[in-house]
Amino acid sequence: MIKLACLLLTMLAGLAQVCQAAERPNILFLFADDWGKYAGIYAEIEAAGGINDVSFTPNIDRVAREGVTFTNAYVNAPSCTPCRSSLLSGQYFFRTGQGAILQGAIWDPQIPTYPLLLEDAGYHIGFTYKVWSPGRPANAGYGGKKNAYAKAGGQFNGFSQTATKLVQSGQSIQQAKQTLMDQVSGNFDSFLAAQENDQPFCYWFGPTNVHRKWIAGSGKKLWGIDPNTLKGKLPPFLPDVPVVREDFADYLGEVAAFDAAVGVILKQLEEKGLTENTLVVISGDHGAPGFPYGKCNLYDFGTNVPLIAKWPGHIPENRVVTDFTTLMDLAPTFLEAGQVDVPEVMTGKSLLPVITSTKAGRVDPTRNQAITGRERHVAQARQGNLPYPQRAIRTDDYLYIINFAANRWPMGDPGQVDSETLPTTDQLTNETFVAFSDMDASPTKAWIIEHRNEPHVKPYYDYAFARRPGEELYILKDDPDQIHNVAGQVQYADIQKQLHQQLMNVLESTNDPRVVDDGRTFENPPFAGE
Repeated sequence: MIKLACLLLTMLAGLAQVCQAAERPNILFLFADDWGKYAGIYAEIEAAGGINDVSFTPNIDRVAREGVTFTNAYVNAPSCTPCRSSLLSGQYFFRTGQGAILQGAIWDPQIPTYPLLLEDAGYHIGFTYKVWSPGRPANAGYGGKKNAYAKAGGQFNGFSQTATKLVQSGQSIQQAKQTLMDQVSGNFDSFLAAQENDQPFCYWFGPTNVHRKWIAGSGKKLWGIDPNTLKGKLPPFLPDVPVVREDFADYLGEVAAFDAAVGVILKQLEEKGLTENTLVVISGDHGAPGFPYGKCNLYDFGTNVPLIAKWPGHIPENRVVTDFTTLMDLAPTFLEAGQVDVPEVMTGKSLLPVITSTKAGRVDPTRNQAITGRERHVAQARQGNLPYPQRAIRTDDYLYIINFAANRWPMGDPGQVDSETLPTTDQLTNETFVAFSDMDASPTKAWIIEHRNEPHVKPYYDYAFARRPGEELYILKDDPDQIHNVAGQVQYADIQKQLHQQLMNVLESTNDPRVVDDGRTFENPPFAGE
């Protein structure tokens, strides 16, 4: 009888473990390269009259209505690799070794990353297109060939380029779009087909189409986004001229393409009966490329990103939260959802209590600030491969930035712009390294540089490329676009001092090399120098 009771208890314990495993959600992460906070849903929940009035994202908007939308989500670093290093490791980017820079990045396998921890706990993991490869040796772990699912095709990454060629070859616009969407669905299908038994899955869809280059005029031709509808809606640091409006309309066209792919993947979930037990999270890795204040900048235009999540039965629908978060919080969130212990080394904090709450607005009162920063983006941007070190703190009311090397050019050395032979329009539009190479080549970049000596254009040139003071302070209620620096003004001295201390407290407590060793780590090889 005792043996029978023990056997029953053992069976029940095993059954409980099986049930617990079955309850672990699938994790679907939809992450677009270079996508700032542009989606139709933000026009509904924030002040109308801006760019989001023109954004076309019906699938993303539907996810928002079925779940939760963050207004204060930020990347930890507005550059591809350090942002992803932070996200995957759940730590501030400056704690990830050579993962803190773009070119020359090498991952330290001793740093835990959430996909591999989930895999060790029984998850089926994989990705399509761009991630970054922290973890096991190359081709053996997440980011390597073992977990890549892209055999159906990678042409979606050059959406407007490929679609334009297909239309020129005789396909209709709809046929061209369908050809590329079939690749998206085929890659996701192959990932699901590799799933064993009832494994929960963790999938990262990371297209690069929102990253430049795009085909000029593609926003209107492929998606019906008329550049003229952006007139009067661009932020004040962008020239409101036809070239720039068309450039941004094309950017929004690539966002629309990403949204269409989101719709394809969500439809597959529904058709396979996977919707109810899948945590869906949608975001981007920093602001728009090739525009002033965007990618590689610590202003909101460069760091504030969309963050939208749904999980039926767990995340209450149609909620908007104002809690501050940086994307490093996603790693502990995914681990907690997957019932995996969060490593103590992670400085991120799980968002699960926030997203599963029934509250709206500020759910966790301690989430009242975001810390951002950067070191080096393009290695050859400055002589000696020097970084442009910055750290910032963003609160409800203020943005405060420290520029540790204010004598350097924030977007890289002027290059040929300072030479006797000015780069051509084609070079400035297509070749990033001819001038200010921390800003991607673009029609906008070309127009600003070519018109820089015109009095009404000079401010835009300065917004984009001029040297910056050691400290910047912006009062957001008066200056939401962060163009009037009040640092050093007597009436703001107390708040400047307070924000400086708040920022330094975080950097010191998390062992930021830029602070704790006076920046020596980041000023020497392999982070800088020849």
